[in-house]
Amino acid sequence: MAIYGNFVNRALQLTKKYWDGVVPACGELQETDRQAIQEFKDVKTKVEAYLDAFKFREAQKEAMNLARIGNKYITECEPWKVWKTDPKRVETILYISLQLVANLSIAFEPFLPFSSRKLRELINMTDYDWSELGSTDLLAAGKQLAEPELLFEKIEDGAIEAQLQKLADTKKENEASGYKAEPVKAEIPFDDFEKLDIRVGHIVRCEKVKKSKKLLQFTIDDGSGKERTILSGIAAYYEPEQLTGKDVLFVANFAPRKMMGIESQGMILSAVNFDGSLSVTTTLGEVKPGSQVG
Repeated sequence: MAIYGNFVNRALQLTKKYWDGVVPACGELQETDRQAIQEFKDVKTKVEAYLDAFKFREAQKEAMNLARIGNKYITECEPWKVWKTDPKRVETILYISLQLVANLSIAFEPFLPFSSRKLRELINMTDYDWSELGSTDLLAAGKQLAEPELLFEKIEDGAIEAQLQKLADTKKENEASGYKAEPVKAEIPFDDFEKLDIRVGHIVRCEKVKKSKKLLQFTIDDGSGKERTILSGIAAYYEPEQLTGKDVLFVANFAPRKMMGIESQGMILSAVNFDGSLSVTTTLGEVKPGSQVG
């Protein structure tokens, strides 16, 4: 849309600057003018062919090509320079540019009807017909245009981010409202549960494991008088400082195993939320390190 809006703004602002917003007359055509006209005269045929084949993206690209032709034409002709030596030549340049603008208001009608209507208001084009697409006499010389203004409002990054966040929040709310818990696993004897030794541990230190994107290394006070090391793959969900000083629940009697060359002596328990995020389990009140859970 930047290409489209930029061309329209250039054409309207230059017309306002040199002719107080009045469409100038078309003088003798030069090769540059004839080439630009040749490039867009068959736009109707091309856009219709794509629309008939339901190739809407290609049809929109073909419509956008009008703006590309216009930007290229104005840049090559440099009316702001030519004005100093040949104002009559500038009349022709802007006449052709404004015809391209008028064509854009028709070509984009199937895709951007509100913007097309706004553009027709800016060029005081009250009547139009699709069959006129590709014409070079849509705006008559002497027609007064409206005061130029930007066709498209610039959207700041902050506004885009706010809308994306709003969409993400809405999606999360919908997922939460439709959440159903996973089915309960098969029953086990109570004796099997009693084999697990789940305890409260106080996190003395927490740090990221070097060369690992997933692992955090915990130094736990487990009430034994000796510090215990546990590795947990929750680095994507927590920064180390968020967990340092917290009391957590951990399985104390899993056999030690090495990860990234470090021996892990247990497993910290976490709850998996509906959206895949994790919440480390803890206690409501203060509990001494080493206290058993059961």
